[in-house]
Amino acid sequence: MDTFAVRPAVRHYKHLELLIHIFVVVLLVSNLVAAKLTKIGPLTFSGAQVLFPITYIFGDVFTEVYGYAASRRAIWIGFLASALLALLGLFAVSLPPAPSWHNQQAYATIFGVVPRVIASSLIAYWAGEFANSYTLAKMKLLTGGKYLWTRTVGSTVVGQGVDTVLVITLLFAGTQPVSTIVNLIVSGYLFKVVYEVLATPLTYKIVNFLKRSEGLDTFDRETDFNPFRGARFPNEG
Repeated sequence: MDTFAVRPAVRHYKHLELLIHIFVVVLLVSNLVAAKLTKIGPLTFSGAQVLFPITYIFGDVFTEVYGYAASRRAIWIGFLASALLALLGLFAVSLPPAPSWHNQQAYATIFGVVPRVIASSLIAYWAGEFANSYTLAKMKLLTGGKYLWTRTVGSTVVGQGVDTVLVITLLFAGTQPVSTIVNLIVSGYLFKVVYEVLATPLTYKIVNFLKRSEGLDTFDRETDFNPFRGARFPNEG
């Protein structure tokens, strides 16, 4: 008589798939609007600086509610989507424009990202998001699930630190003085951390809603934090 292994039922979440889709859209749009500069008072920001920190809020929500495995899945989907967008954008820009079409330069400004920028952005995104998720998951265990603000801010301090140092260094090393690179890192990092702190009340509302709606509060007690592992959802508690 044949013996068949019984596989455990996979839990289906109400909101996770939609949240991952929104996360990926925000990530892709932040790449597309990076060339847009806006001035608010004395400060000048790019479109990416305004939108990209939102992806870290999503990362906090994924890890806090659904666990590190869900965040790992979202990060990889976002990474692959960003790489595909960059490659397809380069391909589209390389196509010869029709003689009657005079917007090639504007089109290239949006989609014609140079390979160094693509590589720098993808490496920094991947490392920063995983550092953010890992830190939040570990801090949740250390705090016993209390003091959410310490985790959202603490994970951002680590994740955005890794992201900012990597992306600025990889983009400008060898082309800009060290003093300029340091200034870009410090100013960009402080902006992102302040952004996260100001968003904390909204993060609280979203996290509390999802925990109630899903009936879920995941603790990564036995999670394999290897970013290259398949996404298995950890024990809940």
